[in-house]
Amino acid sequence: MVSNLKKYIYSTFFVFILLFGLYISFNYKNISKEIFNSSIYSATKKGASSTSTKSAGAGNDMTELLARLINGEARGETYQGQVAVGAVVLNRVKSSKFPNTIPAVIYQKGQFSCVTDGQFNKPIDKNSTVYKAAKEALSGVDPTNGALFFYNPKTAKSKWLFSLKTVATIGNHRFAVEG
Repeated sequence: MVSNLKKYIYSTFFVFILLFGLYISFNYKNISKEIFNSSIYSATKKGASSTSTKSAGAGNDMTELLARLINGEARGETYQGQVAVGAVVLNRVKSSKFPNTIPAVIYQKGQFSCVTDGQFNKPIDKNSTVYKAAKEALSGVDPTNGALFFYNPKTAKSKWLFSLKTVATIGNHRFAVEG
């Protein structure tokens, strides 16, 4: 009798573990997406009604992230060129072809050379125009006509970049879309 009870308990436990594992497996994508798109990134989610650039949980400032990217990619460019680089990031956030948060776009592997080579992490003078440019881009200013890509034709090595349709040229950068 004890033997049968043990078998029942073990089999019930095994079935529970199996079902729990299946539940996690099938819902992992949704769970991880939910965590990533949680309130920490609510200021940058598609359709977010908040105009705040402060991240609620981690204390990260979306203006700071965008300014660091602009500094790394366009610090030698005109102010309009800096706003344009910020606008490309925000256009990507809105596009279904890219992640839907500023951090996810910026840290997407291989997308921005300044993240890869470490320039993204260099300190910025608080009075630099990159902060103003980031704020302007975050407010909706887009001098790129909806560009999703930018490159400097003098330094770009990828032939693919040259196949893109240029929609604006600002300073040393070409701003482009596919097709």
